[in-house]
Amino acid sequence: MEQPEVLTDLGAASAPNTTRSVMKKLPEVTLAFWIMKIAATTLGETAGDLFAQTLKLGYFLTTIALFLVFVVTLVVQLKSSRYNPFFYWTVILSTSMAGTTMSDFMNRDASAKYLSAGATELGRGPQGLGLGYPAGAAILISILLAIFAVWKLSGMTFRIRDIVTFRGEALFWSAILVSNTLGTSMGDFLSDSSGLGYAGGALLVTGLLGVLLALMKVPAVPNVLLFWIAFVLTRPLGATAGDFLTKPVAKGGLDLGTAGSSAVLLAVLFALMAYAHTRERRSAARPAGEEREPVTRRAG
Repeated sequence: MEQPEVLTDLGAASAPNTTRSVMKKLPEVTLAFWIMKIAATTLGETAGDLFAQTLKLGYFLTTIALFLVFVVTLVVQLKSSRYNPFFYWTVILSTSMAGTTMSDFMNRDASAKYLSAGATELGRGPQGLGLGYPAGAAILISILLAIFAVWKLSGMTFRIRDIVTFRGEALFWSAILVSNTLGTSMGDFLSDSSGLGYAGGALLVTGLLGVLLALMKVPAVPNVLLFWIAFVLTRPLGATAGDFLTKPVAKGGLDLGTAGSSAVLLAVLFALMAYAHTRERRSAARPAGEEREPVTRRAG
């Protein structure tokens, strides 16, 4: 039975529609979706820091490597004929890891405030552009708005479960990568510069997500807008939660380390993906008339 959607665009498209039966490529947005998203973004934070800081590869080299991983995982996802939880969430994870180091490279530099105790550099290669969190966020918001503008002008739906074309998926994943990078900048600002600390920043973002959930009851607020705001906000939640797990106790963290935290989070995420994959296999085993779901998409 189809589960209720959470924070998605439930409104009908204004342009002429055609209805046909298609094999879905992206997941339904349910409570389980958001749990997996938070797990993936938290792992993206700890794993990104593991490569860039703990292993001292630096933000620049790590960003290049993780962006290539993103491209490879995205190609696998795009070539898939239907939704596969392992493919989809691997891309989400790769965007979260790449977003972590991309944000750090944009916003940070080699100044002492970004270095761990006793460290003299951030890692190999260029140390960072040092734009700062406000400037970095402004640039990323501008890029994200430009992607949404192109998306809107293309006439394609913003409703995730209805995206079935290559162009639609390309726009979707572009928005995901930029939103995860933006979310990292917001999370680092809350953790490092707002005075709230890691736990305080996580609690603030959780409260904002609760407000978005309440706004679902307001007919005047489009659910598609709530979805993308929530999608961005789950990234700073993951960033602050990841920092809370890995940073020293003296800084307000639990000092569990990037390697140990990443291993535990990876196990949790894989368990969730296995559960989602089992559900998909059960759904695929239904009678042929129920295997494909009717999906409304824009004509043209």
